Amino acid sequence: MPSADLILAFLATAAIFAFIPGPAMLYAAAQTMARGRRSGFMAALGIHIGGYVHVVAAAAGLSFLFHAVPWLYMAVKLAGAAYLVWLGISMFRGRKQGDFNPSGMGQKSGRRAFVESVAVEVLNPKTAIFFMAFLPQFIDASATFPVWLQFLIFGILVNTMFTVADIVGVVLAGLLIGRLQRSSRAQRLMRRAGGAVLVGLGVHIALQRS
Repeated sequence: MPSADLILAFLATAAIFAFIPGPAMLYAAAQTMARGRRSGFMAALGIHIGGYVHVVAAAAGLSFLFHAVPWLYMAVKLAGAAYLVWLGISMFRGRKQGDFNPSGMGQKSGRRAFVESVAVEVLNPKTAIFFMAFLPQFIDASATFPVWLQFLIFGILVNTMFTVADIVGVVLAGLLIGRLQRSSRAQRLMRRAGGAVLVGLGVHIALQRS
């Protein structure tokens, strides 16, 4: 196992990355704004599950493919961006006036948010690159644990930290929704704002050069 100093440095650095608002936190908050708290929490869970795909890929070294094959990175990146834009437009146009009830969207909306969020995270090559760039800084080749196991352990810890941060974003967005719940006009605006955030995230990802 790596030294205690190395582990403490890892935890501190990972916490800083996790709690600086980023695309995942904004995505979970947008799902909350558009569909309610349950969907927000299911979105955070979906992102968490999708993150394990990248953790395993990092442990297996598969993420190096994105460095070796630039067109593959670009293809996955654009697919993920297009999916986000489509989700945002669907939310923006979704329901007609008076139909939106953020506190009672039900099981179907939660399952849908979960499935969509897993897909969004799996199609995010930035996450794969992050794990491959960040985790090796804290891997100790001379430690008792093999390198692949250290990748898995650190990857799970990072993924969990990011999920906690996403949940904080969901809670804050949920508090805002709770205050506006009695106004149908405010509900429509919240749904459209959530959709607009997703479209903006998709466009931002598509236009990034790396």
